[in-house]
Amino acid sequence: MTHFERLIKMYAKAPIHNFYKNIDLKVEANKSSVSLPITPDFFHGGMSTHGSVYFKLLDDAAYFACQSVIEDFFIVTTNFNVNLLRPITKGTVTAIGQMDFSSKQLFTATAELFDERGRLCGKGQGQFMKSKLPLSAVDDY
Repeated sequence: MTHFERLIKMYAKAPIHNFYKNIDLKVEANKSSVSLPITPDFFHGGMSTHGSVYFKLLDDAAYFACQSVIEDFFIVTTNFNVNLLRPITKGTVTAIGQMDFSSKQLFTATAELFDERGRLCGKGQGQFMKSKLPLSAVDDY
């Protein structure tokens, strides 16, 4: 099994995905995408998708863009900024992440969230760093 396949398996098995059903991760070097069909379960009182869902998808896409090239340690998000640009009420959304910078311990990535019509709905920028947890010690990696 390749590093990318192990990352996808690890992601799918995360307990949070009991709530985010049908979420789909794709990973390649320096890039990833996360897609999710939007249901009313993700809505706030105003009947559109809650900002926490934007954050989840943008952070995950940026995160795995970085983790795609780091095969020794699990990385963690240390900072993430989100811009909510357009409400989402239906369809499948996709966040696309791209790693922008890497050093020995620090990594940055940007991500954009698109609705099924290809319209930009959100943007995010994150900073990530290596933890002390070897990837080989992570369940389901």
